[in-house]
Amino acid sequence: MPRPRVFRREGIILRELDYAEADRILTILTPAGKVSALAKGVRRVTSHKAGHLGLFARVSLMLAQGRNLDIVTQAESIEEFEGLRRDLTRFSYASYVAEVVDRVAPEDEDVSRLYDLLVVALHWFSEEEDLALGARLFELRLLEYAGYQAELFECVQCQAPIRAEVNYFSNEMGGLLCPRCGTGRQGAVPVSVNAQKVLRYLARHELEAIRGLRVSPATHEELEALLMGYLEYTLERDLNSAHLIRRLRQELSAGQG
Repeated sequence: MPRPRVFRREGIILRELDYAEADRILTILTPAGKVSALAKGVRRVTSHKAGHLGLFARVSLMLAQGRNLDIVTQAESIEEFEGLRRDLTRFSYASYVAEVVDRVAPEDEDVSRLYDLLVVALHWFSEEEDLALGARLFELRLLEYAGYQAELFECVQCQAPIRAEVNYFSNEMGGLLCPRCGTGRQGAVPVSVNAQKVLRYLARHELEAIRGLRVSPATHEELEALLMGYLEYTLERDLNSAHLIRRLRQELSAGQG
């Protein structure tokens, strides 16, 4: 059934691109799929829509079908996620999840689960203290949504139960390998017991329980390399915002040294 010429959508702004003298092209995730829309005149100081159409804002939109792009005719804020705008690190994590979602979201297809996942992630990065933990939770849930759920409980080669010991993770095989299957395998990286415990906890528990989890800096570093690497492998491309997070962390550490 074709869309009506004028329709309302709730959405989150993933990406923006300046266009012409005062317009902006927006990439928007809605529960019904990803859309691209033109916000005319939004860069003018006098624009009434500008305050509602910021990056990562959750908005209610009235859209009209245009020749090449939908046109934003009305915009009303639902959530602004203010914490993202006051902190560069929080903003960089939001940029990371938005880039990932932009890569995987189709157009004109029900993506309500993905939309809800993005809302949870933006709330986390706007409000919580452990930003890296929220990123790992998002990655695991996103991989599950995309059909690349990592196997964390059985060896992906021999199906033996994974024991509490150093095991290996293979991007190619999509999960953990026991020492017998993983030792010496090309591309398989060792995973500490603590990192495996955190991965399993994230996979098995709901949001409220995860908020109370405490993870050491060393385990955070290990998990970031593992899950970001697996995500880039499955998407078959580097993620620019992932490199931004790493570079920003290095600069902040150097500044505190």
